Amino acid sequence: MAKKIIKTVKVLAPAGKATPAPPLGPTLGQAGVNIGDFTKKFNDATKSMIGDIIPVVITVYDDRTYSFVLKTPPASSLILKALKKEKGSGKPNISKIGTLSKAQLKEIAEKKLPDLNANDVDAAMKIVAGTARSMGVEVK
Repeated sequence: MAKKIIKTVKVLAPAGKATPAPPLGPTLGQAGVNIGDFTKKFNDATKSMIGDIIPVVITVYDDRTYSFVLKTPPASSLILKALKKEKGSGKPNISKIGTLSKAQLKEIAEKKLPDLNANDVDAAMKIVAGTARSMGVEVK
């Protein structure tokens, strides 16, 4: 018999640096996940991606076991990383924070493709370009 799913929790955690401290600890605790065990497994799984914020979907089962799926980092954080900026523009229409090249855009789109609702890299590039525009980043 298949295990019954009680809860699905979505959290954002820093790759390789998840700790039981808030906001992660309380969220996982309420869901009945062994926090120490989760942070250890998550950090081991994301060692290679340190510096990125990784969205995780945790599925909790009725026998108190769980499984988790790592997603790709948000497009906005990949864009900021490519431009080496801390945050987007507060007034994207007026003040620009930088310019993404087509090559950088394509690289981000390829990284995000598995999690985007797009059929190919061109469609993914359009989605990422839209995110960039809303952050005050020009695409040249």
